[in-house]
Amino acid sequence: MNKIDFVLPWVDGSDEAWIRQRNEYLNTRDGDLSNSRFRDWENLQYWFRGVEKFTPWVNHIYFITWGHIPSWLNTENPKLTVVNHKDYIPEEYLPTFSSHPIELNLHRIKGLSEQFVYFNDDTFIINAMQPEDFFKKGLPRDYCIETALVQDDINNPFASILMNDAALVNMHYSKREVICRQWKKWFHPAYGSMVLRNVLMLPYREFSSFKYSHISSAFLKSTFEKVWEEEGEILDRVCKTRFRSASDVNQYVMKYWQYMEGNYEPQSPKTGKFLTIGLHDEQIHNVLRKQLCRIICINDTENIGDFQQQKKNIKESFECILPEKSTFER
Repeated sequence: MNKIDFVLPWVDGSDEAWIRQRNEYLNTRDGDLSNSRFRDWENLQYWFRGVEKFTPWVNHIYFITWGHIPSWLNTENPKLTVVNHKDYIPEEYLPTFSSHPIELNLHRIKGLSEQFVYFNDDTFIINAMQPEDFFKKGLPRDYCIETALVQDDINNPFASILMNDAALVNMHYSKREVICRQWKKWFHPAYGSMVLRNVLMLPYREFSSFKYSHISSAFLKSTFEKVWEEEGEILDRVCKTRFRSASDVNQYVMKYWQYMEGNYEPQSPKTGKFLTIGLHDEQIHNVLRKQLCRIICINDTENIGDFQQQKKNIKESFECILPEKSTFER
């Protein structure tokens, strides 16, 4: 079996030194700075517990931070490497308060395997998973389902960023040629009824966007290297933007590139669940306590109600399935 690494970035939004540095650049910012992007839910330990219990086969974990480290983290664990931003992100992009330079430079992490899985810190493994759930025949497991791009919040730059991702691949690839070359993956039965989206989008000359999972993402390190080789100027501009901006591209451009090259093995879009605090509270706790999926993203937004109470409730649900400390904890 080829080695599979996990990569996890984390920000402690309560770190006073980090806040002071961020505030130095606030008057030059042009982007998203909502509190929900930085506050700490104090549930990171359950990410490590889930990994150890449900994916013990993982080769190595690269834990990316600005410099702060949770007091409970066992940095001596042989499967763990703490990676500071300055350890792999070029100096001219630092400091950064955007996830995009952190994501777009992952291939520069020293020792990172060709096959790796990228997690956000709100995405947890809550049931047993096998290497084949992430990689098959040496290729990332994913679902390539084209979709129309819609936006329901004029203040959220995410749709604009996804459009930029699609624009970048449209500049390099012919939709007709891509589909003709790999039609078996494009209309794969693993997509279920969602394969109809690819059928319905056929008349459009160029790619609009693709269904995004908001869970973990499997990548080939060589994909990052190729995109930097082809579009280094654009990625360089994005990485020099210290705060998230509507003119950015993000990690999804790497997924799209893998779609274009056929460097993926189709899987069901029902791999995990994406649920939002404040909207799906009852469902979040039901899914966690009954382990109704393998991966769950517990999404944070500005409108969640009582933050402290929500945090307490979520930790209690995690304790139901992951009560024991992992070897990643002191």
